[in-house]
Amino acid sequence: MSYKLAYFVSHPIQYQAPLLCLIAAKTDIELKVFFYSDFSLKAYQDSGFGQYIQWDVPLTEGYDYQFLKCWGSKQPTGMLRQAIATDILQQLKLGKFDAVWVHGWSQICGLQAISAAQSLGIPVFMRGESNGLQEPNNPVKKFFKDVFLKILFQKISGFLCIGTLNYKFYQSYGINQNKLFWMPYAVDNDYFQNQATLAQANREQLRRSLNLTPGRPIILYAARLADAKRPQDLLEAYRLLSSDGVQEPEPYLLFVGDGALRSQLESAAKATNWQSIRFLGFRNQSELPAFYNLCDVFVLPSSFEPWGLVVNEVMNAAKPVIASDQVGAAVDLVKDGENGYIFPVGSVTELAEFLKRTLNNPDNARQMGERSLAMIQNWSFTENYTALLKALHTVSVHT
Repeated sequence: MSYKLAYFVSHPIQYQAPLLCLIAAKTDIELKVFFYSDFSLKAYQDSGFGQYIQWDVPLTEGYDYQFLKCWGSKQPTGMLRQAIATDILQQLKLGKFDAVWVHGWSQICGLQAISAAQSLGIPVFMRGESNGLQEPNNPVKKFFKDVFLKILFQKISGFLCIGTLNYKFYQSYGINQNKLFWMPYAVDNDYFQNQATLAQANREQLRRSLNLTPGRPIILYAARLADAKRPQDLLEAYRLLSSDGVQEPEPYLLFVGDGALRSQLESAAKATNWQSIRFLGFRNQSELPAFYNLCDVFVLPSSFEPWGLVVNEVMNAAKPVIASDQVGAAVDLVKDGENGYIFPVGSVTELAEFLKRTLNNPDNARQMGERSLAMIQNWSFTENYTALLKALHTVSVHT
């Protein structure tokens, strides 16, 4: 049995495009993607990176898609500035879809899609990133959020869970287990593994281009330089690797990314008088695997990270990962002492200790990286497709 599936999502996303291609290539699901905006297809101002971004990987190739007719902002940046679609009901009637899949609930167009599907009797699947790690401190905001989600979730036929915390989040709202389907957040494993393998041949050339002495280990950070990512914690932990606070630590520390904190971090790094800290700026999607391959350990110290797909990416390069306990992916993908470590967010001393444990034993670090690669094999688009097909079949049988 085949299913006609309409997928509603804000804009073409670099992480999702390969999955949509895979689904479209299958015969069991006839996929049509509806975007609310096309802003990501050209250079745009990214407030997080503090510069114009233009992705260097294909975002709309290999699957059927359409941009909705919308009023309002082309770049979704907040509830009050979002686009409102005028043709969702028309598109659903025209397409005669068996099911609707909506990504998240923070976009007005997504809520419109849910409402339109419900009016036509079409089952709706929800896939969101919420993990329950951070809830509103204001009791009034928490109350209204809970009321909103309880009403919204009653309209959903199935929830596509990206990980353990996301699964538990839905359970906290009383969602029955038979409506929860395991669809783990994944990246294009084949792409990142192949690119990391190709990068291996030019590894020393990249090291020389960055003026890095051969043999010294490398700590990598690859994310926005923003408060929520807490890169300053990594810099402070790195300073604790010095034997006396004056002597330069043996490992290099590479910051890949840009953002509001860059000048502050560069000033703090300059104050150490060390030459071992590099700020390499924003690097596009195709450039990242080479840096994953180059490093010896990857660190994501975020205070707010619904998932953190960069963890998936670097695991495909067979590297150990150290992540804070506020990184949604950590519960599923980082196993303490096996392929990395999880530390309490903001605990600079524990982060420094885990860096020492990882880097003081190069053979152990390599083994941890190999376990990362083995673990990520079963966290892939193949599992995503299987879960989506199971959800479609289960809901169609019961409707």
